[in-house]
Amino acid sequence: MPGLRHRHTHTGTEPPRPELARKALLTSTEGRMLRIGLLLGAVMVAALGIVSIFSPELTLVFAAMTGLNWLIGRAAGMSFGYANDLTHATVIPANMLIETIQVLVVYPLFVLSLQNLLDLPKLKPLMARLQGSAEARRQAVSRFGIAGLFVFVFMPFWMTGPVVGAIIGFLIGLRPSVNIAVVLSSTYVAIGLWGLLLNELSDWAGTYNRLAPFALVVALALIAFGGGLVYRRRAA
Repeated sequence: MPGLRHRHTHTGTEPPRPELARKALLTSTEGRMLRIGLLLGAVMVAALGIVSIFSPELTLVFAAMTGLNWLIGRAAGMSFGYANDLTHATVIPANMLIETIQVLVVYPLFVLSLQNLLDLPKLKPLMARLQGSAEARRQAVSRFGIAGLFVFVFMPFWMTGPVVGAIIGFLIGLRPSVNIAVVLSSTYVAIGLWGLLLNELSDWAGTYNRLAPFALVVALALIAFGGGLVYRRRAA
């Protein structure tokens, strides 16, 4: 299948040698992705720091939107942005950046740790959960290859999304460049469509009460939390 590669994965139990870790970070595709992700994260933090000088309130909105996206999901994060009267031109690119950073940091960390090139003991529980979710859906996605991965990332189910999708792409043997291109393009399309829907919902809620858009954020967060609990119980 186009875009597939043979994966050379070293998963031994011996600790990674420092010289191998440095070489992987400097020369591997995943190492380059990680550096780009960290650079984008640093740029975002610096930009928020500059904005905080002129508009502390706007900085808090961006910080909260980022936290909600990462901890709960894009629906809650984007809804919070719209509830604070941000426009599509702000909410959509901001969430694209947020999820791009998430993919370009977590995905290469997962691959490098799976290959025993990085030792990340504090992140092992998270990596194990991500791998378990990806393994559970690997077969279904692999039947349809790149198209299946695109749809998987696009659909708003629990424990789907760009990071798990990128891990599935790795597990089914997609080349890193193809994998990330598919995952991010699907993510951007999904964010754009979510923006259209959530903005309409926020405007509709605002016609009833000025605080109603924030109630929508809380409702979406509770739905995501409840859905996550149901998923974990079924997976147990």
